Amino acid sequence: MKSSPTRPLVNFIVSVFQLDKDWVTKITMAMIVMSLIWGMLGVIDALMVRIQEAAWGLSMALPFTPQEFYASITLHGMRDLFGFAQQLEFAIFTFFTFRLLNLQPRAKWIYNLAFILFNISFMLIEGPILITRAQGFDNYFAATGWYYLVPLGLPGQSLYVVSPLWYFGWMLIDIATYLQTTWLVYHYYLASKASKEKLPIFLVFVLMDVLLYAIGYSGETVANVWDILAFYGITGLNVIANQIAFGILWHAVVYMSWIPAVGAMYLLIPTLANKPLYSDKMGRVAALLYLLFSNNVPIHHLYMVDLPVAIKLVTELLTYGVVLPSFMTFMNLWATAKGANVSWNILTAFTVLSFAGSIFAGVTGIANATVSFDAVIHETMWVVGHFHAFILLSIVPAGFATLYLMLPMMTGKSWYSTKMMWIHFWGYLIGASMVVLGFDEVGLTGLIRKEEIYPLTITFISGEVVATVGAFIADLATIVWLFNVVLTLVKGRNVVASSLDQAISIVMAESTASFQSLSTFTSKVKTLFHHSMQNKAKEPNTSSHKAS
Repeated sequence: MKSSPTRPLVNFIVSVFQLDKDWVTKITMAMIVMSLIWGMLGVIDALMVRIQEAAWGLSMALPFTPQEFYASITLHGMRDLFGFAQQLEFAIFTFFTFRLLNLQPRAKWIYNLAFILFNISFMLIEGPILITRAQGFDNYFAATGWYYLVPLGLPGQSLYVVSPLWYFGWMLIDIATYLQTTWLVYHYYLASKASKEKLPIFLVFVLMDVLLYAIGYSGETVANVWDILAFYGITGLNVIANQIAFGILWHAVVYMSWIPAVGAMYLLIPTLANKPLYSDKMGRVAALLYLLFSNNVPIHHLYMVDLPVAIKLVTELLTYGVVLPSFMTFMNLWATAKGANVSWNILTAFTVLSFAGSIFAGVTGIANATVSFDAVIHETMWVVGHFHAFILLSIVPAGFATLYLMLPMMTGKSWYSTKMMWIHFWGYLIGASMVVLGFDEVGLTGLIRKEEIYPLTITFISGEVVATVGAFIADLATIVWLFNVVLTLVKGRNVVASSLDQAISIVMAESTASFQSLSTFTSKVKTLFHHSMQNKAKEPNTSSHKAS
């Protein structure tokens, strides 16, 4: 589809969805657009939760009903973890796989079908009208939490019953995920036959994460089929066995989201440092170890369940195992960047934030893996703070760095506004940090997660308010980025950025110049302030003369 000079709406649609480009670019952009739609809806859900919590602390008011509050928590998790994060990751996987391997996609209808099924699933999960004869049936948005641990939601098992479309929506997510992972693995197989060269280190992490998705969804798929059969009374239900099966995804989802961030750091840090990776072999071994240690702890979140102590201790040790590839990664990347003359640009800024955020969030994860510590913080806001630290301070910054790089490659346009870039970065950094610190503060003092009514102590109130204000700041900064994306698609200057190196050079040059201009302005302000203070010191003290 081509743009038309006399039809501005058509031009806008063509620009946003890149309809004049090849199939890989079009499907990638379609997935990015849909991920942003679900992401924005999920952010609205999160803000509803934040408003409820802050309003209770400041005025003992509850603007939303309990059902709306808990449904917002559920939909925030579903839309942002899966509709946004998973879909965006697969968009990035798809684009870089075919760009870096120079492959031609086959059986494109499979990926198109997966895209359609995946996005339809959230329309079912959101709770369309469907009457079920069951006590406590909820025909509104499901309020189970995204990790819908049975027996909650099942008729005959729970006093709160959700629509069966909730489970069928999950089934569509399962089917779409396996279509996507199988399709991508098949193309990596084709690439291995066509070339004997090693995969680029970034694509090694992509492949490991695709395999992790396939493994991680296995237990959830079993649990979900079991839930559907139990919903209609076809089979019985072993609650603990079902929860353990779901737990394979429950823990692996953290690493499904984070491994692409690690891969992005392996892609960007050597390039930004203008040095080769310190140890390519160590990076590849780390990627394999992440796959091995990221999905074998299905009871990591079930320490408080009455299971044999030996199983819990083995799970604890296996959870610690992920420290090994993480330590290898951080040392490898640190050695790569050491001594390099790195310019401060938007790619550097978000990459550094992701690197530092990974360490900060990872340390709190080691604490959570310890059974004795988990007994203290289990189901508190501390756990929410740990998870959001990984998401907001590591995963999302790496995603932003990658998108700042991808957009010129996909569209052939430079970013519209470098000032918007830096407003986005600083606003996001401040806001996201406030959210995490607020969650950690109330969690360490004992606030249970998902509590809309809590004791009105100064610690709880201040923590909830800090997190709420931070959420609004981070979201406003992200809206600035979104405007920059749209303006870039519509009004961006045409550039040649078909290769990775060209795109990085363009983004670095633009954002470095912008930051240097900001630094120059700051230096001038400091100089003027210094001169004014010197002049003020030289002025005679008239009041002392009058007094004398």
